[in-house]
Amino acid sequence: MSGPDARFLTDDGTRVPAVTSDQMREIDRLAVDTTGPNLFQMMENAGRSLALQAIDLLGAEWRGAGVVVLAGAGGNGGGGVCAARHLANHGVAVRLVLADPDRLTGVAAQQRRVFASTPGREVRADALAGGGRPDVVIDALVGYGLREAPRGATADLIDWANASGAPILALDVPSGLDATTGEAPGLAVAARMTLTLALPKTGCVSPEVGELWLADLGIPVSVYNAAGIPYVDPFGARYRVRLQVR
Repeated sequence: MSGPDARFLTDDGTRVPAVTSDQMREIDRLAVDTTGPNLFQMMENAGRSLALQAIDLLGAEWRGAGVVVLAGAGGNGGGGVCAARHLANHGVAVRLVLADPDRLTGVAAQQRRVFASTPGREVRADALAGGGRPDVVIDALVGYGLREAPRGATADLIDWANASGAPILALDVPSGLDATTGEAPGLAVAARMTLTLALPKTGCVSPEVGELWLADLGIPVSVYNAAGIPYVDPFGARYRVRLQVR
């Protein structure tokens, strides 16, 4: 099933409501402005969950594996930089590529400063050509805030990721996909797996999403209630759950 009638279910049959980009933006605003967690805390939760998802995707040989993290200048990119740090701290050979490093500000820039103290390497996009095929590519270029077709360095990195032959793990939604409609106005990442955040986005029905997982950002139920979202905790004792679309 696709479109607005799609149902997102956990492995135990719990139905999880899906949200549009505007609804998710309001949930983020309510959390930051009223109850918390703040943006840095949510980014940290997203990045750590993304690192764990990457380790699961890499499998038994994850330690010492080669991972390329592609990160944009916004909050999605900050989550990718955070994941790069956690992976590097645990022995993964990480190369971090920033699509627009001069535009990185706020908490995303802080994540970059922390990453600089790890064994991971920040490299220019043109260094990817001679670096060999990575074991996994992490896509944290755009996120749910897509407003137009990717262009410039972001489009070039999407093109590189799709041509790399490596499995791609996308954060929240594959870059280039409209999180609300699931349509791509231009180039879009074709992910093996997507780790969506807090709640699935209505556009997560696209084939480019691949295997869909959901990560807990630590947002209180009261925030979802205030946003008018009928929320039932889908995680139980876990912080990541796989979702089926029906």
